[in-house]
Amino acid sequence: MKRDKPKQAHVPRFYVSAPLSGLDPINLPGDQAHHLAKVLRAQPGDPVVLFNGDGHEYLASIGEIKKSNVLLAIERSLQVVRESPLRLTLAQGIARGDRMDNAIAKAVELGVAELQPLFTARGKVRLTGERLEKKQDHWQRIAISAAEQSGRTVVPEVRTPMSLSEFLEPPLRGLGLVLDPGADNGLNATDHATEITLLVGPESGLTNEELEQAKRVGYTPLRFGPRILRTETAGPACLAALQTLWGDLG
Repeated sequence: MKRDKPKQAHVPRFYVSAPLSGLDPINLPGDQAHHLAKVLRAQPGDPVVLFNGDGHEYLASIGEIKKSNVLLAIERSLQVVRESPLRLTLAQGIARGDRMDNAIAKAVELGVAELQPLFTARGKVRLTGERLEKKQDHWQRIAISAAEQSGRTVVPEVRTPMSLSEFLEPPLRGLGLVLDPGADNGLNATDHATEITLLVGPESGLTNEELEQAKRVGYTPLRFGPRILRTETAGPACLAALQTLWGDLG
């Protein structure tokens, strides 16, 4: 007796860095093709959702599965609204290993628009040259994966890591907040803003000198609750609160 193929629990989503408005087949290469064909065990005719950062989702179907790639046929596009009305930048002191990876992934899920890794005085990670390029590429892939999973139509840019001093040189745009367990005020004392930069230190936090430097250029010290959060928790938790107050989680 022939058994029906089990229905897919969800339609897989993939980011592709290519124009998607035409009618030409899309070649899904490498790891994405392997995940679709081998992990999800998709078959010709199954639906797939694509996005490339232009604010649309593109409904496609599998045309052909090859050994190292999958060909997709685009059927139609949909304009969806899943990006936050807030423009949030997370300036994150670089943390070690999975802590930095988790901070980036959760920030993307929560709607951050841009991520800026920072070298700080107490940070334990020191990267230069090829190692720095590889790490930035790794973080960008994490951002892509988080955007795929969370239904976003835009992938936030993970900018080239720089020192905190370099980051603070250009004039601050919008509201700047720096997490400081010793600050007097919490979010309830913060003025409403639509463009916000959140500065978070690494595992051991920012030094007093770094906090003073941030305050001199316009950042407001922020005490986020009575407990001291880990670096990989602090940024996403505060972003969630900002989205609840002024964004699209309220």
